Amino acid sequence: MKTLAVRLYGKDDLRLEAFELPPIREDEILAQVISDSICMSSYKAARQGADHKRVPNDVDKNPTMIGHEMSGRIVEVGKKWRDSFKPDMKFSIQPALNYKGSQEAPGYSYRYIGGDATYIIIPQEVMEMNCLLPFTGQGYFPASLSEPVSCIAGAFHASFHNEQGSYIHQMGIREGGSLALLAAAGPMGLGALDYALHAGRKPRRIVVTDIDDGRLARAASLFPPDKVTREGVELIFCNTRDVEDVPAHLKGLNGGEGFDDVFVFAPVAPVVETGDRILGRNGCLNFFAGPTDAAFTARLNFYDVHYSGTHVIGTSGGNTDDMVEALGLMSEGRINPAMMVTHIGGLDSVVETTLNLPSIPGGKKLIYTNIEMELTAIEDFEARGGSDPLFARLAELVESHNGLWSVEAEEYLLAHAKAISL
Repeated sequence: MKTLAVRLYGKDDLRLEAFELPPIREDEILAQVISDSICMSSYKAARQGADHKRVPNDVDKNPTMIGHEMSGRIVEVGKKWRDSFKPDMKFSIQPALNYKGSQEAPGYSYRYIGGDATYIIIPQEVMEMNCLLPFTGQGYFPASLSEPVSCIAGAFHASFHNEQGSYIHQMGIREGGSLALLAAAGPMGLGALDYALHAGRKPRRIVVTDIDDGRLARAASLFPPDKVTREGVELIFCNTRDVEDVPAHLKGLNGGEGFDDVFVFAPVAPVVETGDRILGRNGCLNFFAGPTDAAFTARLNFYDVHYSGTHVIGTSGGNTDDMVEALGLMSEGRINPAMMVTHIGGLDSVVETTLNLPSIPGGKKLIYTNIEMELTAIEDFEARGGSDPLFARLAELVESHNGLWSVEAEEYLLAHAKAISL
């Protein structure tokens, strides 16, 4: 079967190519990818090429498919897996396989599996590691976002506290405590806010900071503080751009006290240091943002580490249990990952989007791999609708869902957009 896929050949060398997939073996599965969410990790792999820890050294001769936040449907199942998987089953994939200690992962290391493709071959190690995960919810795009949501779930599970005089760790954010999400009006911060409110242990107060009024206004429209307060959590949005003493101001929003849990969503030293300075006794700081600078540092108050029991952790990615949790939460409608999505595009837009990802504003860039479509911001649908009826209808559907992408919009797009040509 022919596939069309974006393949990595080396540093800054991505190519959209059509080629023939080999017949599947009895321990493999053939699948059609429907959607893929472009991740900064793909940008890093594209920039680093073979220097990336997950990209093979011979990528220039044996190119790999990119994209790892994928969803789709199973087409054909090899004999070994026919009791476990069936054609037309919707799926997502946990890319962190950890297969026999290897760092190989779909979207980085394999010739025939990656999210930015029309058809893929799922190798046996994905199934062996229980990383081919069914999705029973509506649509496809939520499953594409299960990987980033799993990163959020993993971070919340990794936070910990202990009672005075005890060294037994109590895992998770503090129930009924105070939570600060710093630099958090972007896609992952909004996802974390959604998770904190609707998924697990619920704090009594959440403070969300950013330095962009537009992002904060959008966040407040998605999570109206008055409504959240009625649900039992005090929610405060705060622009810290012009605040002279940010730590003192944030503590003031928390009744003059330090916070139980702090998450940092930007690899910026002053933000990290603010997070450290607003920790309360036994407070946990999670450095969620992944820096590209291997020498990135920030100051930490070790007096508080010693006498107040403050501590710092960092999480990178979620595990399979976290991803199963994410898929379940979305299937149940408890969280809505659509708020993370700001752009929609087709497979033909992947190369340019991936190589320029840091300079494209907004949140998640969602790709539908079987259509042709220039990457377009959801907020621009209405303007483009003046000359294109496809965008006019999509704008109406987005408006009916509070400005968010939706399964209804996805179904319309897949039914009416131009099919990608092999």
